[in-house]
Amino acid sequence: MTLDDTMLKSGEQAVFGLRALYQRYGYAPFKMSKFEEYDLYVENKDFLVGDGVITFNDTDGKLLALKPDVTLSIIKNSKDEENAVTSKVYYNENVYRISKNTHTFKEILQTGLECIGNIDMYAMTEVVLLALKSLETVSENYLLDLSHIGILSAIVEPLAVSQADKKKMIRCIGEKNIHGMKELCASVGADETVCEKLTSLISAYGKPSEVLPKLRALHAGEEAERAIDELELITQTLEKIGYGSRVNIDFSVVNDMSYYSGIFFRGFVQGIPEGILSGGRYDKLMKKMGRKAGAIGFAVYLDMLELLDAHENEYDTDILLLYDESADIRELMRAVTVLSQNGTRVLAQKSIPQGIRCRQLLKYGNGGLEILENDD
Repeated sequence: MTLDDTMLKSGEQAVFGLRALYQRYGYAPFKMSKFEEYDLYVENKDFLVGDGVITFNDTDGKLLALKPDVTLSIIKNSKDEENAVTSKVYYNENVYRISKNTHTFKEILQTGLECIGNIDMYAMTEVVLLALKSLETVSENYLLDLSHIGILSAIVEPLAVSQADKKKMIRCIGEKNIHGMKELCASVGADETVCEKLTSLISAYGKPSEVLPKLRALHAGEEAERAIDELELITQTLEKIGYGSRVNIDFSVVNDMSYYSGIFFRGFVQGIPEGILSGGRYDKLMKKMGRKAGAIGFAVYLDMLELLDAHENEYDTDILLLYDESADIRELMRAVTVLSQNGTRVLAQKSIPQGIRCRQLLKYGNGGLEILENDD
């Protein structure tokens, strides 16, 4: 039996393509339970994408949760390999969270990968490359935005302000809110030089060759310089292998500094207004969970690909074929068989269903097929 992938939805097609991609780079499949102890998610709730966890009591009274996230489960169930061979795994798992599209709980197929262990520059660059190739698998029109928590941390962490104010600063950067950042810096008494560096991060957007010199001009310290060096090596490598036009640096792509510790990225495809891929290096989360190893990975949110299907499937069927009681069933069936070749969708009905959208409306009669409407 040959699988006709044209009949699959975007998310279903992506699963096959991404699985093959990750296997080609040596990533092994990782399978886990549908649920974990609820405490795992309570202790790391800021790491989760969105709010809401479905819970239930096990037979022994222990509170369990249908997993809203895969990364936490992989960390919990993996070995701590700080200096050993790096563990490279990928997953196709259902998670249970509130959908961004329906705003109700939904079982969502999510795919992604995790690289855990001694994370060197090759491992980081490979993960970023696979993020790009993942986007390429989904759509020919895609873009990956990169940032680095190390640069942001070098500027924000030394400030003598509350953690709440630091989170507000990060929020201003994420929202590209220069005016809000200036007001916040003034209200907490931040040095004018620091304020200029933070507002410069907000406006730092574009191709790495243009943005990296501007980041170095900030003179934000050794930590920031190391982070810029990492960004430069990764982006130069991607440029060399043909992905330079697909990468931008954008510090509005930020996340919680209490979990992430290095490069962070988000991927976009044309037709979907939000990022469908998100990832980064999360050594701080590993440490919080009592692990010595480093880690980097990403997830592809396959539920968001439904928006691509909504754009592409403007019609409920390609052909609506009307017939009546006098139709010769043998000839009618032959007509449907011929019309449905090459993946064309054909719906045969005696009358037009209410609200149906079709590309072509045909009528079958003794004289053969008659075109009633044609949107082509």
